[in-house]
Amino acid sequence: MNYFQFYDMQESFLPDEKAIQTKYYALSREFHPDFYTLDSPEKQKEILEKSTLNTNAYRTLSHFDKRMQYILEQHGLLEEGGDNDLPQDFLMEVMDLNEQLMDLEFDFDPTTFKIVSDQTGEIEGELKAQIWPVLESYKDLAPEAQAEALQKVKNYYLKQRYLLRIKESLNKFASSSDR
Repeated sequence: MNYFQFYDMQESFLPDEKAIQTKYYALSREFHPDFYTLDSPEKQKEILEKSTLNTNAYRTLSHFDKRMQYILEQHGLLEEGGDNDLPQDFLMEVMDLNEQLMDLEFDFDPTTFKIVSDQTGEIEGELKAQIWPVLESYKDLAPEAQAEALQKVKNYYLKQRYLLRIKESLNKFASSSDR
């Protein structure tokens, strides 16, 4: 079952986080296995499945990145071998950052580290500024406009994956020594 349907919510990239938490707690009480210990094994199994579904729904819908991934997967946009092409200029920018990271591995330079870190943050900020209006308006769009918005969100999501790897590498440099 779709997590948004399970929580009786409209699909949204920016849902009411308090409503998600409230629904989770209400369903946790309703489907708590301890309340069904005297019921039939079939009923106990059903309640356990609903309890697990509730936990999984909450873990997904309460986390921005997981929620975005979930929505894109629900629409079949993150399938293996799918169209995951990103703009060439973005890929060149990321390749340049990765080359600078490789240089840092062999010869750490605090100035280069700061430049790469700043450039990564700047790219990330620009991406967020571009996608935020799409995320905010998504749930109010007509279905054909939602399809177009989903493509933009997918593009953002894939770009974020690249930047996440760069940020993880930067964090390794930062934590490996206090340079």
